[in-house]
Amino acid sequence: MPDSVNIMRSGIRGVIFGQNVKVVEPVNLYECVIGSDCFIGPFVEIQKGVAIGDRTKIQSHSFVCEFVTIGSDCVIAHGVMFINDKFASGSPAGGNKELWQTTQISDHVYIGSNATVLPVSICSHTVIGAGSVVTRDIDEPGIYSGNPARLIRKFG
Repeated sequence: MPDSVNIMRSGIRGVIFGQNVKVVEPVNLYECVIGSDCFIGPFVEIQKGVAIGDRTKIQSHSFVCEFVTIGSDCVIAHGVMFINDKFASGSPAGGNKELWQTTQISDHVYIGSNATVLPVSICSHTVIGAGSVVTRDIDEPGIYSGNPARLIRKFG
């Protein structure tokens, strides 16, 4: 193998786990916090600084980038992607974390398969439909769907 090849292995490094957590490998989890009674499916990446609340399930093939916080009793379905770079300068921020933004997911939020979540805040008791793209803060409980995600039905 040429000297110019740098193979980096996925794995679990520097993670703070609560009690009774189930992780199905292969995964790439590093320098994050996973609450008690959580489930992390295979082919999931959770990056540095992410915090996951108790009893939250993250299904396979999902990506949770830096600057994301997910509350308790949430479900992140298969293939959900979180984004922390809005390309505000017209191109990727790359390693310039000053241009990255935060995402806050409150408790009891269900995000459907293949949804994409940009840097936003989502209130408790919200459902995001499969394939939706969340581009704006959601501050009213209900069901949201589409690209961009829009309120379909209020709860309560």
